[in-house]
Amino acid sequence: MDLNGYLSSLQQALANATGTSSPEVQEASARLAQTLEPALRLTLMELASDVASEVTLRLEGAVVEVRLRGGSPELVVEQQPDGVADVTEPLAPPAPPAPPEAPAPEDDGSQTRVTLRVAESLKSRIDDAATRDGVSVNTWLVRAAQQQLAGPSGNESRTSSSGRRMTGWVR
Repeated sequence: MDLNGYLSSLQQALANATGTSSPEVQEASARLAQTLEPALRLTLMELASDVASEVTLRLEGAVVEVRLRGGSPELVVEQQPDGVADVTEPLAPPAPPAPPEAPAPEDDGSQTRVTLRVAESLKSRIDDAATRDGVSVNTWLVRAAQQQLAGPSGNESRTSSSGRRMTGWVR
């Protein structure tokens, strides 16, 4: 995937926006476009990686990855046979340990109904997690909320994540 065309298009749009400005503004615009090129290239690669992750979530049995080859990103689609782990990803983190059982809720006998709106992709992931745990979606969500409100147990620490993940390999 050649990013140069996209970067040239952005540079041309900036030049067109400043085309009727003074020569000083046009020169500053050209220098700004040149200075921002590495950041724009990285942002486009992050976008490609995020899109690949979204596509992978929606495909069954296929993994879409963005790999860096010769300084240019490359999209790779691999079909995963049923029950076979991805062996092409040596740096994949191990599966997280099973979550500890949530403490029993303080049940005062009353219940409240809550309407929750989530993205379809998140709903699918919640459904899958509940099925894996052998419980209903409601039970799974209640446990997740209880665990979150209970806070870290023992010496565990919670870390925040930007939601961006880039996987692959380089030759």
